[in-house]
Amino acid sequence: MSSARHAAAKPVRVIVAFGVVGATACLVHITVLAAAVSLGVTPLLGNVPGFLAAFAVSFVGHGRWSFPAEGRPVAPALRRFAVVAVSGFLLNESAYAVLLRWTQLDYRVAQFIVLCAVAGLTWLAGRYWAFAHRQ
Repeated sequence: MSSARHAAAKPVRVIVAFGVVGATACLVHITVLAAAVSLGVTPLLGNVPGFLAAFAVSFVGHGRWSFPAEGRPVAPALRRFAVVAVSGFLLNESAYAVLLRWTQLDYRVAQFIVLCAVAGLTWLAGRYWAFAHRQ
């Protein structure tokens, strides 16, 4: 592959990897949320264990495939990713509360909408800060 084609393929690979990891984390998040709700937990409170499970999937997936961290220490990336994820979760929880309160959407549909809306911000923060290559 020519270096120009290789350079052009890299952003596509990063976006595809982010999408696969993000879709997997989204599925984990909604599955854990639904399990919590089936046990009698309110959707807003059930969002917390869903987030925690998705956080683990996201960090491992993004650290290995979306934004590979070869040769870099894991701890700084984990700290930065935690800041990104918790900030995203606060935005998620706020938007989710609004949708649950003011719409008749099923809680799973509302969470899916919120997760998709927050994903773009998470990608930017992950790519350019949490997993950024630092000299």
